Amino acid sequence: MLKLSREQIAWRAAQDIPDGAVVNLGIGMPVAVSNHLPADRDVFFQSENGVVGVGPAAAEGHGDPDLVDAGSRQITLRAGGTIIDSAASFAMIRGGHIDITVLGAFEVNPQGDLANWDARIADKGALVGGAMDLASCAKATWVLMAHTTRGGEPRLRGQLSLPLTAAACVTRVYTDLAVIDVTPQGLVVTDRIGAISDDEFAALTGAPFQMAPAWRVLDVANV
Repeated sequence: MLKLSREQIAWRAAQDIPDGAVVNLGIGMPVAVSNHLPADRDVFFQSENGVVGVGPAAAEGHGDPDLVDAGSRQITLRAGGTIIDSAASFAMIRGGHIDITVLGAFEVNPQGDLANWDARIADKGALVGGAMDLASCAKATWVLMAHTTRGGEPRLRGQLSLPLTAAACVTRVYTDLAVIDVTPQGLVVTDRIGAISDDEFAALTGAPFQMAPAWRVLDVANV
């Protein structure tokens, strides 16, 4: 089965960002979203360390070590971008001024509950603080994640097995197999890769779902 790459997942999410949005990008897979924004969109990407107007990643050898995103990736600054302090950045987040936050996750359930930290993983457990604020205060929370763990266990689950980051916050999930909306009626698959059967997809999805009436074959760029 040919799954989407991490870069393709980020590309697919970028296509759905509306013109004029203020978007926070979490560390990990989400930071790549800023590299794939369609040219006709005017969007301000915000990084919680205090960058408003994150551009694409800096070309190798041309970055500024003082201009980085929350994941310490050297970035560019778009026209009109600005640098603010951490207190102002979190005031922006907690004040409800982020239209969409794009976060990585370990698990999501049909109610939109999010688990994106695991105390058993030493280099991940301390990252929950900013995610709690973002998931609770952004107008919409999108998740980018692999559909299953490396061991093949579903990350979409009927009940979370990991500590809760924020409740009923996730509105859309992008995985290497599908795009899934979280609705009051549960998980609705709007896009799915073509090279998978209904039974195979159901076996890899650990929560009830329904296919959208007009669901599409997941089509992504070769990035």
